[in-house]
Amino acid sequence: MKNCFGLLVCQLSLLIPCSVDAQERVPAQLSLGEAIEIARSTNPGFLQTRNDEALADWNVREAWGQLLPSASASGGLSWQGSGETQLPGSLTLGDLGFTNQPSYYGSSYSLGLNYQLNWATIQGPKRSKAERRATLAGIEVAESSLVQQVTTAYVELLRQEDAVRIAEQQLENAQFNLRLAQGQLEVGQVTPIDVGQAEVQVGRSEVGVLLTRNGATTSRMRLLQLLGLPVDQEFETTTEFELTEPTWELTQLAAMAAGSNPELQRRRSSWEAADIAVSSAWSQYMPNLNLATGWSGFTREASSTAFQIAQQEAQVQSAISNCFFTNELYSRLANPLPAQDCSQITFSDADRNAIVSGNDQFPFNFVGSPPSFRMTLSIPIFSGLSRQRNVEAARLQREDISQQIREQELQVQADLAIGLENVRTAYQSALLEERNQTLAEQQLNLARERYQLGAITFVELVDAQTLSAQAGADRTNAVFAYHDAVTTLEALVGASLRSQN
Repeated sequence: MKNCFGLLVCQLSLLIPCSVDAQERVPAQLSLGEAIEIARSTNPGFLQTRNDEALADWNVREAWGQLLPSASASGGLSWQGSGETQLPGSLTLGDLGFTNQPSYYGSSYSLGLNYQLNWATIQGPKRSKAERRATLAGIEVAESSLVQQVTTAYVELLRQEDAVRIAEQQLENAQFNLRLAQGQLEVGQVTPIDVGQAEVQVGRSEVGVLLTRNGATTSRMRLLQLLGLPVDQEFETTTEFELTEPTWELTQLAAMAAGSNPELQRRRSSWEAADIAVSSAWSQYMPNLNLATGWSGFTREASSTAFQIAQQEAQVQSAISNCFFTNELYSRLANPLPAQDCSQITFSDADRNAIVSGNDQFPFNFVGSPPSFRMTLSIPIFSGLSRQRNVEAARLQREDISQQIREQELQVQADLAIGLENVRTAYQSALLEERNQTLAEQQLNLARERYQLGAITFVELVDAQTLSAQAGADRTNAVFAYHDAVTTLEALVGASLRSQN
């Protein structure tokens, strides 16, 4: 048992890597464009939304198919056992002299064509096409949201990587300060307290490096999760976002958004479908035409012809008896009529063979039923106001979507104005933070020189380094806040803006 369990574990260990390798791997050098393309092809949520396109295509095909006649075909087999059958009421076939009945086999078929036409069916292809356009617009909304999420996650990863760079730089500065304090201690310029403070600063910087690396790792995993890939992959980011002055005008962005904003386009497509739905709702007042035709056939075969032969022989004997009785009556008339030739009434072998061959029907020697054709034209007159209610519901739905379009247009205009101001403010803030960082670095270099000369204490040196570190972090946050604002603006416009800046 242990050997079997160990063999199973080994087999599973061989299978698991295969399933992972079968998945798409992220390239070692990953740009933002490549990340977006990978997300389009592997993000599970977006793929679910994109599958709606195939269903919308089939809805269009189905709408065209409704304009064609429908056809149906059916067939069946039956069996009735031997015995006495009760007729409606209290009589049986035995009471009528039909005894010793055999079992029967039967088969049947039917073919039918039906064609139904009304205004709703005529409007079907047009309505399904409008709904398909609304579905495609919804997919574009999901794609735009995915692009924004991937861009935001990519920018966040760059922010965390820049934070790691700053933390590592601060660690180098702390280590330099430690060496500086140790050198000053050797020449008797400072006390061991300065060295201890420098060691504490190095320890804090190491913690900062550890935390920022963890943040970068977490951001990388979140990006891979968004791409729909395993999170245990390594890659390097290659796209660099430049800090450039925003030169867009609000009117320019508004014109772009009017034709490209995904949510606005989706609502407009929904309005087109709702407008056709109003016309389809009026179809309940229109007449309906229905055409139907069909063909059918059946077989019925007895398991034994003895019963039929006996019936035919009995009928022949009855006919012979009737013939003799009729001749007897003719002979008693005042003017006798010529007698009938009763010898002509016989049951021959040919009759017997005809019964046997006529019984050979099951399963495909069908007896055709008369074909049928039916045309119906129905005109609805009154249905309890349900038709008018449906028309009003469709009209109000169209009106609601019109208001939603207007609401979305106002929201896009406001968000564009706010977003553009945010971008401009973020750009100015980034410029100021870059200047602050430069000044803080100059102050740190000056503080080191003064510390070496014994003009300031180590605490003042640490304050200068802390100020420099904070300036670096603030500059990073300001720069990437600018890129976040641009990403939000791109989502509103529905197009890339960085290449047009």
